[in-house]
Amino acid sequence: MKDLFKVTTRTIVAAGLGAAIFMLLFMYVKVPSWVPETQFQTAYGLSAFFGVLFGPIAAFLIAFIGHALSDFLQYGSPWWSWVIASGVASFVFGLAFKRTKVEEGSFGFKDILTFNLFQVLGNLVAWLVVAPVLDIVIYAEPANKVFTQGAVACGMNIISAGVIGTLLLVAYAATRTKKGSLSKGS
Repeated sequence: MKDLFKVTTRTIVAAGLGAAIFMLLFMYVKVPSWVPETQFQTAYGLSAFFGVLFGPIAAFLIAFIGHALSDFLQYGSPWWSWVIASGVASFVFGLAFKRTKVEEGSFGFKDILTFNLFQVLGNLVAWLVVAPVLDIVIYAEPANKVFTQGAVACGMNIISAGVIGTLLLVAYAATRTKKGSLSKGS
């Protein structure tokens, strides 16, 4: 459990690299939706992938910093309620760290199920609770608007993290040497 929240040089490097990639994906690799200011964001697949590999602290920093920088560069100021929600969602994705066998070269059905349970839970909390509530508290936005945006973002981010994250983890696991696959020759 203590390894889950351990901050190492590896965590910091992953957070820096991940935040830069997250920011670029968040700015340029997205698909608009029918709801204003809400897009299908491929960046959440990346933060879910990094979360499983590097843990919840790295995942939180990746999404929080990447989303904040993206908003700042595009709009001049971050929309803090959604920046915080991005960090919360990714933090929960990162709780799957050490609960899969991806580093051992295996990412089978049980691992895929575990990962997707965490990413669905993270998205539900972030986009159905954190983002809309903070929109109301911080920006005095109308409840019906922010809960609609949150619900649409939740659905799209579940798909992004589920599909892109799972594919990245399956591909990554395939590059790892399976535990016990090397044997001593005679």
